[in-house]
Amino acid sequence: MRIQARWIVAGLLGATLVAGVLAGAAGAAEKEFLSVQGSTTVGPIADAFNEAFRRKHPDVAITVKKTGSGDGAKALVDGQCDVATMSRFMKEKEYQAAVEKGFLPVAHVVAMDGVSIIVHPSNPVKALTTEQVRTMYKGDITNWKDVGGVDQEVVLYSRDTSSGTYETVHKLVMDKEKMASGVEYVASNPDMHKHVSTTKAAIGYVGLGFVDEKVKALRIDGVMPSSRTIVSGKYPIARPLFMWTRGFPKLGSLIHAFVTFHLSEEGQEIIEAKGFIPVTNY
Repeated sequence: MRIQARWIVAGLLGATLVAGVLAGAAGAAEKEFLSVQGSTTVGPIADAFNEAFRRKHPDVAITVKKTGSGDGAKALVDGQCDVATMSRFMKEKEYQAAVEKGFLPVAHVVAMDGVSIIVHPSNPVKALTTEQVRTMYKGDITNWKDVGGVDQEVVLYSRDTSSGTYETVHKLVMDKEKMASGVEYVASNPDMHKHVSTTKAAIGYVGLGFVDEKVKALRIDGVMPSSRTIVSGKYPIARPLFMWTRGFPKLGSLIHAFVTFHLSEEGQEIIEAKGFIPVTNY
């Protein structure tokens, strides 16, 4: 007689997975699968959540794919993933596409983030205004000497237009104006970090969790990006980070446990360790 294994997922608001029922005579537990896809900003959080789940429950199989917020929205709408990670709110056309497929997307805010404007550590410039950053990306400021730096042509890097981080900068920095034709677009936060950290005249932008000693975050409008300034609302380029599901996930399901894990103590510690701000700090 074979007793099927079942994982019991602990309750509402971020309780973690509990021990599974032992498998029967065959000795093998039946796996539960979860597919996560989307933002490269939220990616480190999803990866860390995945690792935490696997340590406790090796028979839970979770895949995390990080190709951008737009890809996550599309995958969720097309039924190719269970959870879409996004660093922006879902666009009206994406939401409408979901409704046409017969479901309402539900947003779960898992953390807060500040988009950091970054330069090479050797760059003497320490601060810019939002207007100066916008003017640079429009192509009207082309030399660092015009903003207090050395006589060197500005090298502009931006995230690709399907990125949620791009959408944040497009709205909060660019005021929805177009970037200059000379901007080089990169596919992810790690790519942006790599380009800026190896290009002395570069300027770019990443999520707060991607700032380290290899790049320098600038003060924007006199404010450094940090947990404190983002929570207080002082830093001007802040945004929530999301996990989206196809409707509200069933209580006790693996999906529900994953998208509410950020509310557990362990989930909050993970988010802080990755350089982001837990929503419980608000």
